[in-house]
Amino acid sequence: MDLMEKVVALAKRRGFVYPSSELYGGMANVYDFGPAGTLLKNNIRDLWLKKFVLDRDDMVVIDAATILKPEIWEASGHLAGFNEALIDCKECKNRARADHLIENFLPDKKVEGLKFEELEKIIDENKIPCPKCGKFDWTKIRKFNQLVEIKLGVLEEGKNMAYLRGEIAQGIFINFKNVLDSTRVKIPFGIAQQGKAYRNEITMGQFTHRSFEFDLMEFEYFIKSEGWEKVFDMWKEEMWKFALSLGIKEENLRWREHEEFERSFYSKKTMDIEYKYPFGFKEMFGIAYRTDYDLKNHSKNTGKDLDYRDPYTNEVYTPHVIEPTFGLSRLTGILLFNGYSEDGERVVLKLDPKIAPYKVAVFPLLGNKLELTEKAREIYKNLKKEFNVVWDDRGNIGKRYFAQDEIGTPWCVTVDFQSLDDDTVTVRDRDTANQVRIAIDKLSEYFQNGLR
Repeated sequence: MDLMEKVVALAKRRGFVYPSSELYGGMANVYDFGPAGTLLKNNIRDLWLKKFVLDRDDMVVIDAATILKPEIWEASGHLAGFNEALIDCKECKNRARADHLIENFLPDKKVEGLKFEELEKIIDENKIPCPKCGKFDWTKIRKFNQLVEIKLGVLEEGKNMAYLRGEIAQGIFINFKNVLDSTRVKIPFGIAQQGKAYRNEITMGQFTHRSFEFDLMEFEYFIKSEGWEKVFDMWKEEMWKFALSLGIKEENLRWREHEEFERSFYSKKTMDIEYKYPFGFKEMFGIAYRTDYDLKNHSKNTGKDLDYRDPYTNEVYTPHVIEPTFGLSRLTGILLFNGYSEDGERVVLKLDPKIAPYKVAVFPLLGNKLELTEKAREIYKNLKKEFNVVWDDRGNIGKRYFAQDEIGTPWCVTVDFQSLDDDTVTVRDRDTANQVRIAIDKLSEYFQNGLR
């Protein structure tokens, strides 16, 4: 198996990511996060919230609705501009995004933002075949919108059309005035949000990198237009530091600036931190200078004043925006690729202890010995007051270690017969498999030091 297959298999085997609706045959491009995956995702989210919101005095956080009126997407430009190039294989009816088709066949080719005729020319010149049936017989490219349309209402004839949000930014922009009026913020400041977004995505087996439903973490940082480059660079640096703080290997990361033709319609400058997947470098985080595009458009379309008045100078202006975006679902998958390693017959998921789903696993050496089980249970309950701890008393000790290595648990505590005599336990390190003897009353201190 290649790395992609190994990570996808591990993700399901150890409860990180499952194919959604699998009981009913599965559903392409939709994933469910299992027990370990949910904890991993929550740990990342909590670290992000602490770093970018709670530890700062220029940030607030909101939680806007995922269902928005069509007028919002019309004003934002997404109804007209949130489109992708769709192409179909005449032979097997396989449907693909033309840009992804090219990028998978020509990994070094950057095609985002190219016109339809330019994409068709590349496909024709390189005789790019259908990845499903191998034939070269494509339809003409046609446009499709990525917004997911829904209908709301009790009666069919009275239903109203709405959209699931294709990005979480618009919930921030339409609440800009509410935040100004209800808090003491002043520019420069940011409004942060975490939550789900939805897009009609046609993907080519890229696991959680692209899916219909995904979690985002982002904030809109409102500033005066003067000096935006300095603010942009400041957030770039903070995003890079955050990536490294999660334990992502720096050699697998790079910055890439979008060329003018590939930038989103609302952006004057966009840069991505890209991660080196098994299928090439792809976007992990992104940062965009959205100028005053969104606030001005919403103000124009509603007739509502969305300007800002400086409390000290009385200057009135429309704020500009720097937008750092972090794909949480995508990042969770990346950390599985980043941490996957093999040590002989041992598979080890080397997650940074701060984000590991479980910090400690506690075992009795033998699950059928009451005195060992009772002692281990006591330790488990005490440690659980401070850490996320998992219990396991099934099978032999080797299989339990093997399972925790694959889940990424940094330390395993084993209660053996010596523990009954001297109140010490064996603590095994995930990455080295080395074991040390620690007094039970020193365990908390030992793990706290390991998490620093």
